Amino acid sequence: MDFLINVGLPLSLAIIMLSLGIGLEAADFRRVLTRRFPFAIGAISQVILLPIVTFALVTAFAFPPEIAVGFMLLSFCPGGVTSNILSKLANGDVALSVTLTAVISLLSILTVPVLAAWSVTHFMGEAAPEVSISGLAIAMFLITTLPVAIGVTVRHYFRGAAMAIDGPLSKLATVLFVLIVIAALAGNWQLFIDNLGVMGAGLISLNVILLLMGLGLARIAGLGWTETKTIAIETGIQNSALGITLAALITATTTGLSPLALPAAVYGITMYFVSLPFIFWFRSR
Repeated sequence: MDFLINVGLPLSLAIIMLSLGIGLEAADFRRVLTRRFPFAIGAISQVILLPIVTFALVTAFAFPPEIAVGFMLLSFCPGGVTSNILSKLANGDVALSVTLTAVISLLSILTVPVLAAWSVTHFMGEAAPEVSISGLAIAMFLITTLPVAIGVTVRHYFRGAAMAIDGPLSKLATVLFVLIVIAALAGNWQLFIDNLGVMGAGLISLNVILLLMGLGLARIAGLGWTETKTIAIETGIQNSALGITLAALITATTTGLSPLALPAAVYGITMYFVSLPFIFWFRSR
């Protein structure tokens, strides 16, 4: 268990982010300049509206402090590779999805440490662990930003090799992530059981609300249907692996996964059950 937490957890996230970087090109970042408005709508949904909606839902459900913090940590995480895959399945604008994921993932090194520190203090009060914003930012850089940068560099200079290792990397990351979710649930089994009903209802409600919110905002903004589907998915799908990793970094847990990781771990399962009906609906139109 300790090896899985101390080595497997950050390694899994780093591999996921490396896989993301290998799928990116410089054009994905330049696209922000040519598609400012759709990108701005997606960024506002992810960076601003998503945490606000999550905070309102957490307050309404009156979760225990640690569970509430776990929800907020999840809301700070960008979509990751999963949102790109689901956008492709939904016949969405994959280029826009990749651009949003890439840029927001890189920006998260600045936004996530500050927001995470605030959430821990707000919900846990005197019981809150001390959170080093600079330390969290450095850790975020090492396990998210750096692997993405390495992946982009490898794809640029060694395109053939990048294409060859992309598939195996994604499969390895998936296996590690499944093991981490199992460890998160097993290590906090009683807390998981005690809060399963309300936590499950909260996660499903949050997922549905965010998908619909992204959909509605994009329609109000007058975006096309392909872009609208993509904004909905990017708003409604979070990187649960990053949420679990953030929880471990904040509590510095070495003998089990932090209770703060539970919402992200459960979300890693429920998001597929919630999102797939939306994907089928998106494909049918």
